[in-house]
Amino acid sequence: MTGPDPKQLRDAAQKASAGGQLTPDEALLLYRGLDQPSLGLLANDVRLRLNPPDRDGKVKVTYIVDRNLNPTNVCVTDCGFCAFYRRPGDPEAYVLSREVIYQKVDELVQKGGIQLLLQGGHHPYLKTDWFAELFRDLKSRYPQVWIHGMSPPEITHLSKLEKRPVRDILQDLKAAGLDSIPGGGAEILVERVRAIIAPKKATTDQWLEVFRQWAALGGKGSATMMFGHVETDAERIEHMTRIRDLQTETGGVFTAFIPWTFQPDHTPMGTQLLAARGGRKATVAEYLRTLSLARLYLQNVPHLQSSFVTQGLKTCQVGLAMGADDFGSAMLEENVVSSAGCTHPTSIPEIERHIKDAGYVPQRRNMMYEPVATPATDKFGNPVGAVKAVVSAVQA
Repeated sequence: MTGPDPKQLRDAAQKASAGGQLTPDEALLLYRGLDQPSLGLLANDVRLRLNPPDRDGKVKVTYIVDRNLNPTNVCVTDCGFCAFYRRPGDPEAYVLSREVIYQKVDELVQKGGIQLLLQGGHHPYLKTDWFAELFRDLKSRYPQVWIHGMSPPEITHLSKLEKRPVRDILQDLKAAGLDSIPGGGAEILVERVRAIIAPKKATTDQWLEVFRQWAALGGKGSATMMFGHVETDAERIEHMTRIRDLQTETGGVFTAFIPWTFQPDHTPMGTQLLAARGGRKATVAEYLRTLSLARLYLQNVPHLQSSFVTQGLKTCQVGLAMGADDFGSAMLEENVVSSAGCTHPTSIPEIERHIKDAGYVPQRRNMMYEPVATPATDKFGNPVGAVKAVVSAVQA
C-alpha cells in the first residue's frame, strides 16, 4: 500500500502557507499525510501570518475572563452526548432565580470579568419574553458586562415554540441586550452525524441560518466543533467547509473557531457513540492534529482557540505552537463539560503563566478580540475597585 504522493503533499502545504483556500481533498491529504510536527509548524506559520507579532516582535496569546451561566438545565432535546440536561419534572431540574443570577454576576464583576456566557437547555415553557426580560435586567444592573448568549439551537427552539421567524426572535433579544451569539450546539454540521447524536436538535441548515440572520442584523459570534464520536475525518472537514462558506457569505460573522473533543463519561450514549471509534476517546494527538488542520482550512476565521477545559492546560499550551492564538476563557463557572466528568479548573495567574512559559505574551481580550487592560489587584488577587463597582451597579 503506497503512501500519499509527496508532490501533492508539498503543493497542498505550499498552498495553505500562501493563504490559498484548500479543497476538502487537499485538507484530508494534509491531515492524513503529514506528521504532527510538520502539520503543527505549517499551522503555526499561518497563525503568525493572520495574527503577527507586534512591533517589538512579541507574539501575543489572548484570553477572556467570563462566567458560563446556565439559567436552566431543563431540556427536551435529549442529546445522547449530554450529561448536563434534565427532563422537565426531574428532581435535579432547575430554573435559576434572579437573585441567584445576580449573585453569580456580582462575583464575575468582582473578579474583573467582562462577559457572561449564557446558555441553557431547550425549556418547553421559557419563551423569548423571559430571556429578553432577563437581558434587560442584567444590562440595567451591569451595563459593563457583555452578554454572549443563546446558541443557535436555543434560538431555533424558541422559533418553533412560538411559531415565529428566527429573525424576529433575534431582533427581540438584540433589542433587550444580547451582544453576541456563541457557537454551541454545532457538534458536527453533517446530517448523518446529527441524526445519531442529536436527532431532535437544530439541523445543520437551521444552525447556519441563525448565524446568517444574526449577521444580517450586524451581529457577531463564534463557531465550534465537538468531535471524536461517530464522525469521520472527512465529516470534520465538511463541518469546517460549512463554517468557512458562511464566513465568506456573511463577510465575517465568526470571530473565532473553537474545536473540542467529546467527553463520554456520564452521558446517556457515551458507550454507544464511542463504539464507532473502537471504544476510545479522541487522543491528545488527534486533538492537536484537528486543531492544526482547522487553522490551515479556516483562514477566513481570524482566531483559533485551544481548549484547556477539555484537554488540560499542558495540551492547550502545546496547541499555541500548532495554530492556536487564543487560550479561551478563565471561566469562573462551567457546568456542561464538567457534568461529563471532565474538569480542569484553573485561575487567571495559571493561564498567564502557561502562556508565558510557552514563550508568548498574555493579553486579555473581549469577545471581539479587542485588547482589555489587566486591572490592578489587591493582596487577595481581586481587582481594585471591583467591589465598589458591584455595589454601584446594584444600587442603580
